Amino acid sequence: MPQMSVDSAERWFESRGWRPLDFQREVWEAYLNGESGLVHAATGTGKTLAAWWGPLLEWIAEGNASPLKRPRRANAPPLRVLWITPLRALAADTLESLAAPLTDLNLPWTLESRTGDTKPGQRARQSKRLPTALVTTPESLTLLLTRDDAREIFNDLKAVVVDEWHELMGTKRGVQMELALARLRTLAPNARTWGLSATIGNLNDAREALLGPQNGRIIRGAESKSIVVDSLIPPVVERFPWAGHLGTQMVPQVVAAIEEGKTAIVFTNTRSQTEIWYQAILAQRPEWAGTIALHHGSLDRKTRDWVENGMREGTLRCVVATSSLDLGVDFSPVDRVLQIGSPKGVARLLQRAGRSGHRPGEVSRVTCVPTNALELLEVAAVRDGFEAGAIESRQQVE
Repeated sequence: MPQMSVDSAERWFESRGWRPLDFQREVWEAYLNGESGLVHAATGTGKTLAAWWGPLLEWIAEGNASPLKRPRRANAPPLRVLWITPLRALAADTLESLAAPLTDLNLPWTLESRTGDTKPGQRARQSKRLPTALVTTPESLTLLLTRDDAREIFNDLKAVVVDEWHELMGTKRGVQMELALARLRTLAPNARTWGLSATIGNLNDAREALLGPQNGRIIRGAESKSIVVDSLIPPVVERFPWAGHLGTQMVPQVVAAIEEGKTAIVFTNTRSQTEIWYQAILAQRPEWAGTIALHHGSLDRKTRDWVENGMREGTLRCVVATSSLDLGVDFSPVDRVLQIGSPKGVARLLQRAGRSGHRPGEVSRVTCVPTNALELLEVAAVRDGFEAGAIESRQQVE
């Protein structure tokens, strides 16, 4: 790697009190050598910076001097990086993570998102000129690819990063993403494609689905992240229902677990269950009004933003959520995660565990809350699978 550009990365990491991990350096080197690939690492171990610094180092290595002032939009470099996120709720958090090096290094890039939440005015500006780096979803990318000037707007594209690839693979949206990537390989044949993934068993299949005919490598992340999987047990097991219950008899124990930490996420499997548990916890602790919140995909953007900002700032004691908070949003104050009901598999449980301790070197903890006796057995099975490293594979859609 060009030493001057690497020094920039070293200094930036040092200014944050960090140091680049070996797998991050490996990704940067592979990217600068023109390679594509798949990064597989536990949640919260630095995959985002591994993928983002490659294009930044490339820009610096090209000899581009940082301006004294930020340039106008019209003078910024054309689109160089596409960052694909599976959920629009992740876009704001991703923008914040990507913007930090740009601001600190005073790079003349523009950085924006384009999702279903994007305001009409910003969409109108983007129709005339896209930013240097664009965070978008598979659906919005597909619409961009239908534009008459698609070949022109993607002409300078250097990198495509597909975040949370394990979440897309094996779904219809994953097929949509594969088609979009195939089209991009035609429009920008020199662009490199990198996928970021966690909690998936069949890595070779995942790489093949992501890269198609391209050759690419699999880069594994840092040493396994410390994850604690435990469970709440009902006071009287003999009175625990066999099936068909929502588990609200466990509310006192859940509240006690929440009180052990600063901020907790209580995951449920359905939106109706989310509403029920939100009301049950609030009834148990009415003084928490204003510091407990709901989060699911049906909420409007302003409400979701309020909840997410409250979690980042540590002003919320607890958020009851569905899968809308499963993925890579970074909420540093979160130190407890509880799973109400069936964990639905090892990979899913580990993904949710990663919402706590979302930093390299920190411990992630998830506490299972079975709602009936059969789920007690399921929790035990998932723990055995986790300890054995038996992560489920994601099968491609035929």
